[in-house]
Amino acid sequence: MTAERRWPGWTLALLAAATLIALDRGADYAGERWARSNLVAAAHAAADLRISALRSEIEKQRVLPVVLAQDPDVRAALESRDAGRLAALDAKLRTLAEATRAGAIYLLDARGLTLAASNAGTPTSFVGTDYSFRPYYSRAMADGAAEHFALGTVSGKAGLYLTRRIDGAGGPLGVMVVKAEFEALETEWRRFAEPTFVTDDRSIVLIASEPDWRFRATAPIPEERRAELRASLQFGAAPLDLLPITAVGDGLVRAAASAGAGARSFVEAAAPAPTTSWTLHVLAPTAPSVALARTAARASALLAGVLALGSVGIAVSRRRRLARERAAQGAARRELEERVAARTLELRAEIDERRRAEAALQDLQDELVQASKLAVLGQIAASVAHEINQPVAAIRTFADNARTFLDRAQPGPAADNLATIAALTERIGAITGELRAFARKTKGVVEPVSLRAAVDGALLLVGHRLREQNVALDLDLADDVTVAGERVRLEQVFVNLLQNALDALAGRPDGRIALSAAVAETSVVVTVADNGPGLPDAVMGALFMPFTTTKPAGLGLGLVISHDIVAEFGGRLAAENRGGAVFTVTLPRLA
Repeated sequence: MTAERRWPGWTLALLAAATLIALDRGADYAGERWARSNLVAAAHAAADLRISALRSEIEKQRVLPVVLAQDPDVRAALESRDAGRLAALDAKLRTLAEATRAGAIYLLDARGLTLAASNAGTPTSFVGTDYSFRPYYSRAMADGAAEHFALGTVSGKAGLYLTRRIDGAGGPLGVMVVKAEFEALETEWRRFAEPTFVTDDRSIVLIASEPDWRFRATAPIPEERRAELRASLQFGAAPLDLLPITAVGDGLVRAAASAGAGARSFVEAAAPAPTTSWTLHVLAPTAPSVALARTAARASALLAGVLALGSVGIAVSRRRRLARERAAQGAARRELEERVAARTLELRAEIDERRRAEAALQDLQDELVQASKLAVLGQIAASVAHEINQPVAAIRTFADNARTFLDRAQPGPAADNLATIAALTERIGAITGELRAFARKTKGVVEPVSLRAAVDGALLLVGHRLREQNVALDLDLADDVTVAGERVRLEQVFVNLLQNALDALAGRPDGRIALSAAVAETSVVVTVADNGPGLPDAVMGALFMPFTTTKPAGLGLGLVISHDIVAEFGGRLAAENRGGAVFTVTLPRLA
């Protein structure tokens, strides 16, 4: 009888141990696989966001050489070589480089000699330097345009050189060069836990959040090819050796993410960067997430096993060990409470980390809105320059007339000319002030805004394009109203809608845009309609989703950003076809 009573106890003990071991191993494996799958998804999402930011930065700079190649000041400086014109062009390029965050903007003549530059007058000035040996010059002279990533021979900073040939009646006059640098983007990437880098089609790292990884390779480069690259000065004296990244199987890589640090495990996400031959890589560290998931899974499995086995043990030996089991249950409860408390602390830490990640994502989205705004500024830069050139020319004429009247001792007419000059300078100030306000980062605070002021600001920025395309504007804002919003961002919405309407009316001799406002008791509905071809049915359903566009060179982000801005104000943005495209912006009305 004694042996029979003791044998079930040994059996239960062995079964309990085997069950707990099996649960622990299974939970450990399942927790690790679950954490890895989440890391892979998060890494791909992070790669998509960083590709958007990279593409936005490149596209913002791509428009500059195209616009500047058509600038009359640039052509005049090339044709005349006048010192005064070149000095004025230096100042203009410096202002444009600061506004667009370009690394450098400079003008080469037909022989590759630098005539004007945004860094003129600085120790690293490009003026007078011969860049005829650079591929971006020779390709632009041959093909009309070129893009080339290289290390600067004067500045020592790497960047993407975007060039455009300037043609004259007798042949090429020169080449406009814009250098896009990515230091700000690399600094932004360093804020995240995931190392990020960009490789070209030769597997050479061009941009990296880890400075030691720049100009290294993800695949071996033959020695003769390395010698050619060093001779071309594209990457300076960089050894072009392999990155410290090793594949270890099962979708994992090991890498030393910073100098002096030991190798760690990562999952890698790679995606091509549109409009380039580059590939963006994101390495997500596995240790924190996997360790947390494994601990949580093992704790949960252990808890479930203890509860199940405890129930079986209680059922089998309740009569004989009732008092002892009660004490054991009390100890198990205390242990469980301690584990739950510890897990609660871990979950709180995880929640805090996710909140910080969400804050970082919001900052990235704000940067995307700002980048989109600067891209719009690049599109309208030539129009604003033309808008300013007219009053400047008039100021010169009135100033000459005033001097003539003063020489003739006719102060009355001279005073009239000076008053006209003052009015023209006020107009220039209004244009440049609007441009600066539009480019400035906003506070993102919803407040009362004059609808007419926002519309007038948008029309001031796109007015020249309306006149250039000979598009009629029907403006119906009978009474000024106050709406909930933020002046510059609301202005950005109207600029985007007017720019889209003008793009739709390109080449039409009878183009017309109607901008009207219908005022209700609690809302204001602003309508922007054109008589163009309307929106294709294929894009209507996804119009406010990222990267949906009808423009060959469009990013498909303008309407998405406008939709989000209006939603932040408590309103909505909608679109339909009624003879042409019709966009309606509904905003809350404030008393």
